[in-house]
Amino acid sequence: MPIAPSAKLWPVAPPVGQNRRYLRRVTARPDAVETPLRGGNTTHRVVRVGNTVRCPATPASVTVHAFLQHLNDVGYSGAPRTLGFDDLGRHVVEYVEGPVLMPFVHPEPQAALRRVGRLVRDLHDAAEEFVIPQDAVWNVVIPPDHSGLVIHHDAAPWNLVAGTRWVLIDWDNSGPGSRLWDLAYAAHGFVPLAPETSVEQAVDGLAALADGYGLDDAGRLGLCDLLIPRIMSMYGLLLRGHQEQTLPWCRLWDQGDGEIWLRHAQQTGRHLEKIKSRLLHGG
Repeated sequence: MPIAPSAKLWPVAPPVGQNRRYLRRVTARPDAVETPLRGGNTTHRVVRVGNTVRCPATPASVTVHAFLQHLNDVGYSGAPRTLGFDDLGRHVVEYVEGPVLMPFVHPEPQAALRRVGRLVRDLHDAAEEFVIPQDAVWNVVIPPDHSGLVIHHDAAPWNLVAGTRWVLIDWDNSGPGSRLWDLAYAAHGFVPLAPETSVEQAVDGLAALADGYGLDDAGRLGLCDLLIPRIMSMYGLLLRGHQEQTLPWCRLWDQGDGEIWLRHAQQTGRHLEKIKSRLLHGG
């Protein structure tokens, strides 16, 4: 979900206030070939140029660049390197080689889910040290349960490149949120929490994700309590988009995505107490 419907595209990156110090200009060769990148539900005009990816800037791009720069500086390997802005004002990040596992199918599913849990935990630990600029601008399209640190907000299989490095991409909607809000969204996509997933598979997947993240019993209980609200938050976004005819959400609603998220919430709700009991007590 890269660009909120209300976001305007900037012809050049906006050098505002304290964020000005994060700006770097990237100059492209005149003969550089631009290859459109496709696959995201809401991605527009994103291109690959050599070993970089270039995205049209929004008012949040400079702040997102600052956050990614922080993650790069502290050694978090699960985010692409941010390189600045090119002559067209586009945000430039590293192109990461590797497959996007959508759906998330892996020969060692439990180990893969533990790795995802660790990836998200390392992100949150690195984000704890980020000092948010006073003039920060974010593009968070769904209000989180609370805001304790900057999170990805869209950690899901469609935003994970599983190459030599496992790297989360599409940071346009990163912003303030909570650890469990991010992890509950990841749980929905990676486990996945869907009608085709049995209760046993859901418990095993959630346990692996929680183990990788390092959740204690209180954290596991909090994660379970957020599963349905987090899934329904996406349903609510698409429903509002449909009612207000706001792109791209109304288009996704018309494609049936709203009904899919609702079914996933209903399925999770039917088995939530059993999932919670087994996740906490193994019974």
